[in-house]
Amino acid sequence: MSLAEDLDRQLTTSYTRKTTTSRKLSERAQRVMPGGDTRTGTFYLPYPTYMDRGEGSELVDVDGNRYVDFLGNFTSLIHGHSHPRIAAAIAEQASRGTALGYPSEHQIALAELLTRRIPSVEQIRFCNSGTEAVMNAIRCARAFTGRRMIVKIEGGYNGSYDAAQISVSPGVHAPAWPSGVAEGPGVSPGIMAEVLVAPFNDLDTLQWILTRYGRDVAAVLVEPVVTVAGMLIPDAGYLQGVVEAAHGVGALAIFDEIVTFRLGTGGVQTIAGAMPDLTTLAKIMGGGLPVGAFGGRAEVMKIFDPRHAGGISHSGTFNGNHATMVAGVVAMEMYGAAEVDRLNSLGDRMRAGLQREISSRDILAHVQGAGSLAHIHYCAGPVRNYRDSLRSPKHCARLTHLGLLVRGYLIASRGMMALNTAMNEAEIDGFCAAFGEVLDLGRDVYPKVGLPAMAGT
Repeated sequence: MSLAEDLDRQLTTSYTRKTTTSRKLSERAQRVMPGGDTRTGTFYLPYPTYMDRGEGSELVDVDGNRYVDFLGNFTSLIHGHSHPRIAAAIAEQASRGTALGYPSEHQIALAELLTRRIPSVEQIRFCNSGTEAVMNAIRCARAFTGRRMIVKIEGGYNGSYDAAQISVSPGVHAPAWPSGVAEGPGVSPGIMAEVLVAPFNDLDTLQWILTRYGRDVAAVLVEPVVTVAGMLIPDAGYLQGVVEAAHGVGALAIFDEIVTFRLGTGGVQTIAGAMPDLTTLAKIMGGGLPVGAFGGRAEVMKIFDPRHAGGISHSGTFNGNHATMVAGVVAMEMYGAAEVDRLNSLGDRMRAGLQREISSRDILAHVQGAGSLAHIHYCAGPVRNYRDSLRSPKHCARLTHLGLLVRGYLIASRGMMALNTAMNEAEIDGFCAAFGEVLDLGRDVYPKVGLPAMAGT
């Protein structure tokens, strides 16, 4: 047994001793749901933790264990759990009806709020998930341009729509650009001929792809900070360059700000000064309820206007439902410039603290992120694209996740962290100290400065 396997066994034993009820629930769930859940992203071995309730910045599991939540339902709970104002607004609306089947003034209020904050979004439509938002944005771009192909970023996760499920995690044997890899079985073979793949932070390769295929490209889809691949930060001028390159061949630029909208009052695009044609949103704008949205230039969004013949029919039973719209308005009203600045400052404190713990132990790792988001890579930084991220050994992320979990801190199993406004400096400092303890526990496992790491293991 290797040192990594032995440490994994120790941490797994500690975890299972604390979470006996979660284990029983997982066994029960597996009889009626494949894998015991309906969300692949929350699965980890030996079984996921079953949560009972959330309070502010904390979660409490079914065994009564408390965790400081550094994930927030994968970045969506910007104000933490059960915020009193949001909970009260949902309860009040529930007493009047959660989804009345017709438009409401609350829908207008949230649309007005979002279009004020995001200059590129002149008009917007609501749906129920980020996946739906991206799906509709892609269809909109195809209908508006009359073209069939899109270019997406290698390593970028943009939901579970077939056209987005290309080269999300193609691995060390990823093909040469612009060829892509289906993320798994069931992706339509026909879609492979309609999706081109480009590396992040590489305008030369993007321009080469567009020069070759541009007359067939409807849109370039990019997440301004590529989150699933490890918080890849755009180089100065990159996002503007994406927009210019797309426009140069008559294509649209779509920014997926489903996660990154939290980084500024108008998302990363307002920080970078880049103006996409379409933007997709979800996560924090729903106040903790299911939500999605897509919007952009009025000229482009006009294609959804049912008053005009020949447009796109876009419907959905719960689109713009009253409960979500009410929760979204309250959540967004509480997340202005002051709250963004405070949360981003806490993010700076967290990243600096984690990096100090790493540097003081001569461990080869790099903490990367922006604002209230971060990711730990067990390799030298910066990590600029998906293929750079493959240098980080996978077992290190698992050991960090388990080590923090048994100490009462929850992060994504892949190494991602997201802060919320319910957090304070003491929680950040406690988290960094716990991370240091995990590094000490794995001092013979984590890669060291000056020694080669085995990527992908």
